[in-house]
Amino acid sequence: MSIILRPVITEKATRDSEMNNRYAFYVHTEANKIQIKKAIQDLYGVDVLDVRTMIYAPKIKTRNTKTGFQIGKTNKLKKAVVQIEEGQEIDLYGNI
Repeated sequence: MSIILRPVITEKATRDSEMNNRYAFYVHTEANKIQIKKAIQDLYGVDVLDVRTMIYAPKIKTRNTKTGFQIGKTNKLKKAVVQIEEGQEIDLYGNI
């Protein structure tokens, strides 16, 4: 099981990484802060100062089709915002 699923690449996350040295990642929903910290340190080789997590609840989605309404939901997501040491950086675009 990989703890880190993918980085969050949005305008807010990019601005936060440039100004405050904080990076955002989508992580496995069962992972705790200690596991996330260790995974980031092993994967990117940086020193993690702080880990903040947030859980997004699934949203109900409905769609009207020819056969009637179809109801579904999005996946439950967990996002981790990781602050690293000053002077270090994570190259998120290197693997693309």
